[in-house]
Amino acid sequence: MSELGRLPWGEWRRQALAVFRLEIKKNFLGRRALLLYVLLVLPLLPLGLWTLVSLFEELPGEVKEFGAAQMFATAVFELAIVRFLLYIGSVWIFMNLFRGEMLDRSLHYYFLAPIRREVLLVAKFISGWFAGSVLFGLLTVVCFLMVQVSFGLTEAQRYLLEGPGLGHLLSYLGITTLACFGYGAVFLLFGLYFRNPVVPAVVIWGWEALNPILPAALKKLSVIHYLMSLRPVEPAAGPFAILANPTSPWLAVPGLLIVSALLLAVASTRVRRLEIHYTSD
Repeated sequence: MSELGRLPWGEWRRQALAVFRLEIKKNFLGRRALLLYVLLVLPLLPLGLWTLVSLFEELPGEVKEFGAAQMFATAVFELAIVRFLLYIGSVWIFMNLFRGEMLDRSLHYYFLAPIRREVLLVAKFISGWFAGSVLFGLLTVVCFLMVQVSFGLTEAQRYLLEGPGLGHLLSYLGITTLACFGYGAVFLLFGLYFRNPVVPAVVIWGWEALNPILPAALKKLSVIHYLMSLRPVEPAAGPFAILANPTSPWLAVPGLLIVSALLLAVASTRVRRLEIHYTSD
């Protein structure tokens, strides 16, 4: 066994923290982080304008009847944040953890360092998960508050302080964090196996988008099914949606975590055998 293989757990943890600190700077301040901030601004501009106008003009009757909780659950959180912005953000963050460094011709610096590649992979993954959870968690909180305020300050205060509002918000944050973990494991693996991982990402996105109209058995072969099983407010179903019983949170959460862990195990096997050929990338 090599000296590296005999390193104690404390040394592996120290190495992982060092990599984590480097990767956090890249995820939040690197040039590739610009796309993430653009994604965050996309819903805030129209939603902010909507909220501002609602402070001076009364909302239409059909909108009021729809309700703030239903509007956020359906139009904002599921469609805009989880299915679009968070998905694209996860693709960008996790596929670039290794593939991006290959394109930048900088991955060999990590591989030349005395650190196990599995430790490197876990540290990179956690840094991407942390960045995605923080950024899209903040987006979820801001959008949630904007929607509530747009339906009236009094109603928003009652919903948040006297009703189930804070509990609902915590549930949405939990779903956001779990979504970053699940999608992150998928796209990190794609970044290691595919030279152009955008193609399989588009295929997966199409499958996730079709989830509402898939038969009940096929719905369970997607990440979005388990995420939406955890939502605190049932959104309005589309005219072509096929109803399926949601998976119990006691199965959805550990199930998604276990599958993600298995994907990371496959990724660690891949990264151990990964050879860098910059001329072919």
